[in-house]
Amino acid sequence: MATKTWKLGEIARGGIITAEVKGSKVTIIGKDWDMSAGTKRGSCQKNAEEWTRVEIDVVSSFSFSQLYDFLTDLTSSYYANKIIEWVETKLNTKISRW
Repeated sequence: MATKTWKLGEIARGGIITAEVKGSKVTIIGKDWDMSAGTKRGSCQKNAEEWTRVEIDVVSSFSFSQLYDFLTDLTSSYYANKIIEWVETKLNTKISRW
């Protein structure tokens, strides 16, 4: 399983987005910034509280749209595309757009 966390602060609702890839399953998790751990990007946010999550099987149709729509609800289209690009590197394939 591959996991990456983006600490985007004000650029994302909640401030933190975590992506997990396991096989063909992709999980995107939105978390609230843990202010007790600090406000800087380098602060440890491992105890940040999860407030939203989506799990998508990327072999299904419309998986790109589902991922993109969920991510753009959390952050900008720029970061949504960056997160999807990272997911595709872990899948070793492009997610079908159609």
